[in-house]
Amino acid sequence: MTITKKTKSEKKSEVEKSSEVAEDKKARLTKLLEKAKKLESKIEDIGDVDLKKKVKPEEEKENTLVPMEDYLKASVHLGTRVITPDMRKYVYRRRADGLAVFNTAVLNDKIREGAEYLSKFAPQDVIIVCKREAGWKAVKKFSEITGIRAYTKKYPSGILTNTNLETFIETELVFICDTWLDKNALMDANRINIPVLAICDTNNFTKGITQVIPSNNKSGKSLGIILYLLTKLYVEARKIDAPVPPIQEFVDDWDNLQPPK
Repeated sequence: MTITKKTKSEKKSEVEKSSEVAEDKKARLTKLLEKAKKLESKIEDIGDVDLKKKVKPEEEKENTLVPMEDYLKASVHLGTRVITPDMRKYVYRRRADGLAVFNTAVLNDKIREGAEYLSKFAPQDVIIVCKREAGWKAVKKFSEITGIRAYTKKYPSGILTNTNLETFIETELVFICDTWLDKNALMDANRINIPVLAICDTNNFTKGITQVIPSNNKSGKSLGIILYLLTKLYVEARKIDAPVPPIQEFVDDWDNLQPPK
């Protein structure tokens, strides 16, 4: 194997080339730094502005049904570790422990939309179903104030579809608190083409659901604040002559709840 020695001119040429490459890199770096400074000056123009000060308290109150802190206290934003394709669009991110986190701004809008949809139906034309024990207190209070018939613990399957049952009823909207636990009510409603309003967590599927309220539906405090807001908005929209009690009657120990830090 022969080793070819480089001549002085070849070595000089290589040094010149490396020098040119270095100069080229330096020029590119200079241009990048200039661009960075321009971008930095643009960011500084808006970066010093306190966005919270730009939103007046009155405007903030109009934009959210309750202070955002109340949503956080009630954990409406916390989903499960499972995210179905149907619910992915409502999820903001995952926490370090794997729990999905709902977009709270979207939740606020969807609760308002759910209330508007619910208010299209008279109390006698709606039933609410909640098999999960955590929601029984809030559902009972919701039913008591709005006049909407409630089914907790166990939904009597067939009451919407079997006219031979003594318990048979006719309704125009079925409101459920979980598409899985309350699946019998969902299937009955779908069988006779009745619209369904549903509170759906990140692990729920929305097939057969007409109107979705995305939220944590596993927690009593989350279901409590949602049903409190729906009660309040429904009573206002339908002009029902019934006082809406404070949220403390929908959620246990509300005054001692603290938002996560």
